[in-house]
Amino acid sequence: MLQASPSSFVILPAVAKIVCEPGWKWQKREKPMQNYDLFYVWSGEGTLVLNDQSYEVGKGSCFLFRPGDHPTATHNKQKPLVLTYIHFDVDVPVADVPQSYREVQETVEFEHLLARYVRLFLSDVYGRDEESRLILKQLMIHLLRADTEEPVEKKVSNQLSDVIQEVANYVRQHPGITHRVEDLAARAGLSPRYFSIKFKELVGSSVQSYIIRMRIERAEHLLVHTGMNVTEVADALGYRDIFFFSRQFKQYTGKSPSEIR
Repeated sequence: MLQASPSSFVILPAVAKIVCEPGWKWQKREKPMQNYDLFYVWSGEGTLVLNDQSYEVGKGSCFLFRPGDHPTATHNKQKPLVLTYIHFDVDVPVADVPQSYREVQETVEFEHLLARYVRLFLSDVYGRDEESRLILKQLMIHLLRADTEEPVEKKVSNQLSDVIQEVANYVRQHPGITHRVEDLAARAGLSPRYFSIKFKELVGSSVQSYIIRMRIERAEHLLVHTGMNVTEVADALGYRDIFFFSRQFKQYTGKSPSEIR
């Protein structure tokens, strides 16, 4: 559904956030699903069977039922399910449909989108349908992104990922500082060795290569857009040897600074 435009999503009236009654159960229907149904569990415990596959569900359990599916479910009446369901259609052919089941790891943003969608459906505010379609597209992107994550990203905690990205952004914002791996690791609260390993896993290059690349990218921008000469740019970015700067610049860009300017 990544290529489907928001306008191709068809909003249907079957949508709610509910607390299931103690005796609630979802029995098999005579007819299969006629449309898509995004089914998310906020809390509680239960069991859901989809196409002969059984799932123990709880907070973060998320299903995308498809036309033709036959789901059934029961729950623990002592810990009733609190869930959101959103029925919708797509009026264009789609190939990249999210997987039928996953456990949402980053629940805060996903739940915010779900809650916003339900609130919109219960109101009649200006632009309601247009915003609802945009939210549906965002929800599908969340699911597809989770389906296509690299294994290494799943192994690294979200908190660690955020810390590494913050440090990388700090280097990007301050390319003229003489960054040392030890200092950046301390900023992340990690040992230099562990920081270096995780930085390369998440950013895709070593710390030192990233530092140099950020300097050269900034140097290229300054040469092209500010009118600064090569000496001024080298000095601004912490290079004390203009010849070393020129060699490093050419190594990364394939051109000398004077050619860029």
